[in-house]
Amino acid sequence: MNKKISGYYFITDANLTQKSVFDDVVCALNAGVGIIQYREKNRPTRMMYEEANRLRKIIRNALFIINDRVDICLAVDADGVHVGSEDLPVSIVRKIIGQQKIIGATVHSVEEAIEAEKNSADYVAVSPIYFTGTKPDARLPVGIRVLSDVKRVVSVPVVAIGGITIENAPDIIKAGADAVCAISAVLCADNISAEIEKFQKLFI
Repeated sequence: MNKKISGYYFITDANLTQKSVFDDVVCALNAGVGIIQYREKNRPTRMMYEEANRLRKIIRNALFIINDRVDICLAVDADGVHVGSEDLPVSIVRKIIGQQKIIGATVHSVEEAIEAEKNSADYVAVSPIYFTGTKPDARLPVGIRVLSDVKRVVSVPVVAIGGITIENAPDIIKAGADAVCAISAVLCADNISAEIEKFQKLFI
């Protein structure tokens, strides 16, 4: 990876945006975010392609990751793809997208994290740390202890996601998170850039 995965990890959400995912991404970039994930599971494929292609033109100085869809990632030449436990296995995704692109994998346990790294994931996202309403199919919270355990056994960056707020983020970072994602806390704020900057300062 030519860019480090650290700080605030931004994920789009059309259901929470107060303007548009494009406006939100611009706000995130203005706040110095280094990684942006396009996650819109309920979009028709053509619409996903068009939105992702537009975002590709906006995102120049940050990593651009596509959630789930390897085809969309390749179609818009994104920097990588993020997959969950119900998506294609990391090893298969690597065969499809090659060695140059990034693969992120959502994990729920130490065992899953070890397996993801072994299969060439470039980073793992431990989820959900706390209860979250942003993702309807989210599992039960794994808590900070699993996050800390994962950090000890893998060498790739560890992202924390799920129920994170500016209040509990310091404890999560202390437990070893290289990056945090707090979708609701940011997208529901009046000033997205300012809210992201609060999280960014925790990593200084």
